[in-house]
Amino acid sequence: MVTWNVATADPPDDISSLLHLNSPKTPDLYVIGLQEVYAAPHRFIIDMVVEDSWSHLFMSSLAPRGYLKVSSIRMQGLLLLFFSKLAHVPFIRDIHDTYTRTGIFGYWGNKGGVSIRLSFYGHMLCFLNCHLAAHMQYASQRVDEFEYILDTQTFGPKKAPHVLDHKLVFWFGDLNFRIQDHGMHFLRNCITSHKLNLLWSKDQLTMMKKKEAVLQEFDEGPLDFQPTYKFDRFSDRYDSSGKMRKPAWTDRILWRVKPKESPPEEEKDEDRDSEFPLKLKQDSYTSNMEYGVSDHKPVIGIFTLELRKMYETPLVRVCAEGEWSADFDAMVIYSPLQPFPSSAWDWIGLYKVGFRSVSDYITYTWVKDDEVSFNDELTQVYVSKDEIPVLGGECVLCYYCSTLQCIVGISSPFKVSAGLL
Repeated sequence: MVTWNVATADPPDDISSLLHLNSPKTPDLYVIGLQEVYAAPHRFIIDMVVEDSWSHLFMSSLAPRGYLKVSSIRMQGLLLLFFSKLAHVPFIRDIHDTYTRTGIFGYWGNKGGVSIRLSFYGHMLCFLNCHLAAHMQYASQRVDEFEYILDTQTFGPKKAPHVLDHKLVFWFGDLNFRIQDHGMHFLRNCITSHKLNLLWSKDQLTMMKKKEAVLQEFDEGPLDFQPTYKFDRFSDRYDSSGKMRKPAWTDRILWRVKPKESPPEEEKDEDRDSEFPLKLKQDSYTSNMEYGVSDHKPVIGIFTLELRKMYETPLVRVCAEGEWSADFDAMVIYSPLQPFPSSAWDWIGLYKVGFRSVSDYITYTWVKDDEVSFNDELTQVYVSKDEIPVLGGECVLCYYCSTLQCIVGISSPFKVSAGLL
């Protein structure tokens, strides 16, 4: 997980270090929350039509390594991206996103929260990226804004309608809590002498957790990295401007595992949560000092999520039938492995291996309109040769369920032969 206030800057050229791309152990999921992505009116409108430069960079960096952007949401300067290894994608369902404005009486989206919630192998997870009120004196207001976001964000009447109904919640972002009481000289001495523990008791979030019940439900790793705000750009030097802002741990990652509830006697047989436990362990919590495009440094959390899968097979098995070439019409075979809400709006997309998001299909075919034959076990679907790429290459097929609004089946990679030019 990454949180970074990018202060309206353009992205750096390389994010390999930020995402630990050269690490021998690759994560299954990436969750990236940004704040203050440049959101001037003309730029924001352009970004709605054409992918914003930050999303483009993350997608371009992760797609060649086998990660798909499963979901994203943007509210002006707040951007949240969720990536998964392709193997997990058919098991990510019930995806919803929403946002809450808190800036300027709730009408302006420069502050607030954006969230993505989803079912991961049957476990309900929620990721909430926030940018809360700034300045030293507004610690209580920041808590009020967080509680307002929790109260107003809803995901429909079914599973986990509110944020805290999810089995696991990550709360992160530029939460803007400061270090109070200590003077600048003491602060900087503690940082340069690596005595950060002397500052913890005066960190506003730590202080507010002692008296706010909702905050006490969230865990956080130790603040063993130096405060990530506020730096002179392209340096490791704290603010040297006339304002001389005090250093602070404004950028944070917290989490909450839903407490187990004892169900009524008559419901105990149906209490699936006890059968399918989930555990979370934080392996690393740190900042990355090498990035200087912003006056904040990014914060990275690495977690191990241990869970028992509620299901092992995708909803649909899909595969390419026979050889594929741009010179011949082709066939797709799919077969439902479990009941699911299929509809006439379901489609199967052809993608190049290394595709970045669901919308990157080369072509697609409607499963009902282009159906050739079917029985209870499998269905054949026709793909015109005119829709198949002439240049060929390694491809996969993905079955997209319009009712569930997610991919529910992915084929093994297969070769599409180059057609005659």
